[in-house]
Amino acid sequence: MASAPSLLDEDNFLCSICLSVFTKPVSIPCGHNFCLQCITNYWDTLNAALQCPLCKEQFFTKPMLRVNTFIAEMAAKFQKSTEQKSSSITEPAGNGNVLCNICTGTKLTAFKSCLVCFMSYCETHLEPHQTISALKKHKLIPASENLDRWMCRNHDQPLELFCRVDHMFLCESCKRSDHKTHKTVTLQEEAQMRKTHLGLEEKGTDKMIQTRQQKIAEIQQLLKASKNNAEKALSGSKHVMTAMVDYIKRSQAELTEVIETKQKKHETEAEGFIKELEGEIMQIKQKNLKVSEVLLTSDPLTFLKSVLSPTIPSLRVKDWSDFSLSSSQFTIEEAMSTLETTITREIDILCDPNFKEKQQHAVDVTLDPDTAHPNIYISEDGRQAKHENGKRNVPNKPERFDNILNVLGKKGFNSGKFYYEVLVKDKTQWDLGVANQSINRKGDIRLSPRNGYWTIWLRRGNEFTANASPAVLIHVREMPQKIGVFVDYEGGQVSFYDVGARASIYSFTECKFTGKIFPFFSPCASDGGKNSAPLIITPVKNNH
Repeated sequence: MASAPSLLDEDNFLCSICLSVFTKPVSIPCGHNFCLQCITNYWDTLNAALQCPLCKEQFFTKPMLRVNTFIAEMAAKFQKSTEQKSSSITEPAGNGNVLCNICTGTKLTAFKSCLVCFMSYCETHLEPHQTISALKKHKLIPASENLDRWMCRNHDQPLELFCRVDHMFLCESCKRSDHKTHKTVTLQEEAQMRKTHLGLEEKGTDKMIQTRQQKIAEIQQLLKASKNNAEKALSGSKHVMTAMVDYIKRSQAELTEVIETKQKKHETEAEGFIKELEGEIMQIKQKNLKVSEVLLTSDPLTFLKSVLSPTIPSLRVKDWSDFSLSSSQFTIEEAMSTLETTITREIDILCDPNFKEKQQHAVDVTLDPDTAHPNIYISEDGRQAKHENGKRNVPNKPERFDNILNVLGKKGFNSGKFYYEVLVKDKTQWDLGVANQSINRKGDIRLSPRNGYWTIWLRRGNEFTANASPAVLIHVREMPQKIGVFVDYEGGQVSFYDVGARASIYSFTECKFTGKIFPFFSPCASDGGKNSAPLIITPVKNNH
């Protein structure tokens, strides 16, 4: 069984329309209770079927309303209990700055002020207002300096009432004239009601504060965990990088020794071949000398005897025509190039050490409204693009995309390097990159380098793809919130970066650019609000 305090809980006796204690409470078919006048006035404002203000249940015939005597009695008891509690609370002795108007000499602090006499009284001089019948009818308030503010400027009567419709202070004459149909209560009733509600709000704010303090503790715990993870990552990366550098240095020393040993062996072999060749040259020269002497003989008999005799030695030499000294054992350039590419790619995925250098090539990029699909809305500064369902009334220019939600940058580039950044936070799909000026902009479009597009896209919030030929799935450690796009025109390179992580996402290499290329954007469809965030071109912040 509920206790008395719970039965007399204020929330049980407040009308949810006027927020006051029930006056002639009635119950409607759904079970909710309201003041008779409040629910009647509410239903008078409805043009369609009648409904409950709280649960919105509809009634197609107007219910017969009768006062719920039980709730009325309980509300009356609650009202009486509240008034008794209010009267039992000793009012403060007034504002210490307000002095009694009657005291002579040293004036005492006033206890009450009279809105009829327009004077303030200490407890002693207030006694006539508490004992004389005529003075008992005067309106007393806590001691106040500015008694004018308690008086109605229109009727010169005390402001004793409050209008809950216009939220104004009223005197009796105001109530009888402009506010006779409005809900009015005494200032004490309004103050008590608002104090009660403020008390409930205060309890609610205590809970809100507690919830937020818990959230702060959670954030601090997460921050501590993040700091620990960062320290572990730094320590681990330093250990791994140091080990890698040490391994590479040792590998370099070993490779140097191997190459030098092979070179020495090669030199020794070469020296042997050279020595052998020089010996054969000496043989050939000696034979040539003998041949020259024989050729000087004029007597045929003597000449033939010399030729046929062993005086001219035969040559003992090799056939060197197919000989070559091989240097294939030193062709390690390809392996070293592969090693460099692999290491560079893996490190760039973690954090590109050359990222800041690429940011040095930042350019000012704005969107070209003349190329934007009619459903793409461009901000006034030309730096934001988003999809809207309603088409803009724009001319169908040759440069405008008419079927796909695309837009190009206003400025094109046909040389050098350039870089820009795009905020993609809160988006579930988008396309970014660069495109040739000569691309097809009408009808269906396929994004690929052979069609003049070098782009990546995001789909379904977590699927990254590089639109190469064929397409390449991209794996990232976390979803980027800002994408950096770097282009080296002469180098034939288009690279994409996670700006927050300073990490490489994907690079197109050996690109064949012809003519101008333009920054390319697609915010994609809003997808019922899931992808309503715009693409935003942001200033490049290079922190040296």
